[in-house]
Amino acid sequence: MNSLVEDSSWSVLRRDGVAVVLAHPERGLPLVLHWGADLGELTSADLWGLDSATSRQTAPGTLDSAWRPSLLPQESDGWAGRPGLLVVADGVPLFPRWIVDEAERATAELAVTARDAKLGLTLRSHLEIGTGGLVLLWHELTNDGPNPVDVHWLEATLPVPRSADHLTQFTGRWSREKAPVTTAMPGGSTARQTRRGRSGHDAPWVTVASLGTPRNRAGETWATHLGWSADVTHRVDHLTEHPTLLGAGELVRPGEIRLATGETYRTPVAYFAWSPAGLDGVADRFHTWMRARPQHVTSPRPLVLNTWEAVYFDHSPTKLERLARRAAAVGVERFVLDDGWFHARRDDTAGLGDWVVDHDVWPDGLDPLAGLVHELGMQFGLWFEPEMVNLDSDLARAHPDWILSNPAAVPSPDGLSFRTQYVLDLANPDAWEHLRSQISALVTQLGIDFIKWDHNRDLVEPVHPGPDGVLRPGTHVQTYAAYALIARLKADHPGLEIESCSSGGGRTDLGILQFTDRVWASDSNDPLERQDIQRWTSLVLPPELIGAHVGPSPTHSSGRATDLSYRVATALQGHAGFEWDLLSCTDDELVAVAAYAALYKELRSLVHTGTVVHADTVDPALRVTGFVSPDRTAGVWTVATVASPLEVLTERVRLDGLDPALRYSVQVRDEAGSARWNGWVTPGWLGKDPIDLPGSVLTGVGLQLPTLWPMQALIVQVTATTPAE
Repeated sequence: MNSLVEDSSWSVLRRDGVAVVLAHPERGLPLVLHWGADLGELTSADLWGLDSATSRQTAPGTLDSAWRPSLLPQESDGWAGRPGLLVVADGVPLFPRWIVDEAERATAELAVTARDAKLGLTLRSHLEIGTGGLVLLWHELTNDGPNPVDVHWLEATLPVPRSADHLTQFTGRWSREKAPVTTAMPGGSTARQTRRGRSGHDAPWVTVASLGTPRNRAGETWATHLGWSADVTHRVDHLTEHPTLLGAGELVRPGEIRLATGETYRTPVAYFAWSPAGLDGVADRFHTWMRARPQHVTSPRPLVLNTWEAVYFDHSPTKLERLARRAAAVGVERFVLDDGWFHARRDDTAGLGDWVVDHDVWPDGLDPLAGLVHELGMQFGLWFEPEMVNLDSDLARAHPDWILSNPAAVPSPDGLSFRTQYVLDLANPDAWEHLRSQISALVTQLGIDFIKWDHNRDLVEPVHPGPDGVLRPGTHVQTYAAYALIARLKADHPGLEIESCSSGGGRTDLGILQFTDRVWASDSNDPLERQDIQRWTSLVLPPELIGAHVGPSPTHSSGRATDLSYRVATALQGHAGFEWDLLSCTDDELVAVAAYAALYKELRSLVHTGTVVHADTVDPALRVTGFVSPDRTAGVWTVATVASPLEVLTERVRLDGLDPALRYSVQVRDEAGSARWNGWVTPGWLGKDPIDLPGSVLTGVGLQLPTLWPMQALIVQVTATTPAE
């Protein structure tokens, strides 16, 4: 890698409108002067000037030196916030004083190697601006000394301006994942953590700093997300005498990361996104980077039918074959058989771990169903929960030592099981191979195209025997073993796709998505709940990775009744499908379902490659989500209500992202059902015939909405009628 500037005192990383500028002091790690807008070409003199312009005073009552944050701020730097690294030897914390041995620079990358020879530690830090301007940062720590050291945490941070005065974090619960909470920027060092052994429904997800409350389409915004599928820490340091820091890292338990001589701990990747264009600008950084990955799905996302809410555990080969025929007739392209097909699995208390077909229910095995599905032109998918085990299973009876848990909690006297299931210790190579061989055999035998990979419980007291036989926290090795298993199955079966489901959206991070092809956003198919769940999932994930299905009415997860038109408009916002017994549909419903299937296939290339836009509306009852083609010649929007509009004259909605210089045809797509609203006089553009308008009108003035009833949605499509220059 070559330096961008002749003066090795600086590193300037630039890509896609983003820059990170660092100073290299004589002692210590590089200091971050700037993360944000691209500042253009900078000479060495410019960089000296930038350093001078942004240097700070030594305030009264503080240390003598005016410290800037380094790539890894620590107490030994004079940093008074949460240290970026806490490493302990013999119960005593170490305070490294790093000397940089090597700094390799490129246009958008910096790799730094630093050592503390006295403590016997080597740190390697890698900073990169990826495609789309997304910043990636990770660290590696190696123990070069003669004695073991314990890593308590090693976290990635970047500074944001002091003017970022609001913080948005996320919480949630099962069937209401990813609920944002915005507050004034808290003072001091604060941390949000999850200790569930998976991301969890209340995961921190993304931490967002903004100038004022965050907006969809405007305002400087900074965000961080950790690509890790287990316990995490999201941190914010807003101290009176230091720059504000955002950061994240793996949460490890005491004794979990113990480095012997020569061993290395590598952190998960922390992703940082800055944008001058609000939350949509942040999302665009993530989406652009995700779509540029070599493994990103590029084939059309097939319309799915998953059988869970159609049959639950009541498996009847005859009914499921009828359901498969009905699914194919209405346009389904992927048929997924959910839980209940394997040995002794008549409810959720038995069978997990025994991944062989239950011939009491399926006398001829699953081969006839899989064969029929393929004959009908659909892909065949199958549900597994590989990381879990029931005590009532042949596996648990034969290998009780394969359970990842405190032995005192198995069987649980304190209710620490969930659905009477426990966690299978994938870091045990025999357990790992058991799963690989059983799943792989079924993939080969049945020609499985897709696996719904579920993970339905937290890891409670997860201890695993280490190399010395001593029980230690096992979440870290369990997570990497799960990654390795998914990667091996996909390598052994090219073309196999895998979905990450964890009681819905409990594991949707960029760590698991290194290996999987989509996520199940939530176990809730209630479209009202889904409007916000999908919106905030798409802050990081592009829509083609977000499973979004049409369920029955009333919805099984909430009991809420909704119109089919509202359910299909909501599912259109992701990788669409059905979670519904189509055999129970009326003739009119089947006509609408088939029309929706055709509409999804027509629009999916636009939804799954377009830029996602969310209008900044005043009325909290409105949800406006759009997808605009990269060349801005087409777009589709869902305009939905989650409550009654505040006022009779509803606001106009601007169709952001279009080209003001083009003209567009505007039409409502209501093949699967029409929205309902109050009033007899309807805005003229809602007539049967499309209208033609300049992009400048659609983006600058917008469309007048009718007074929609609660839980109604319009699907609005625009197509350029003049060619783009």
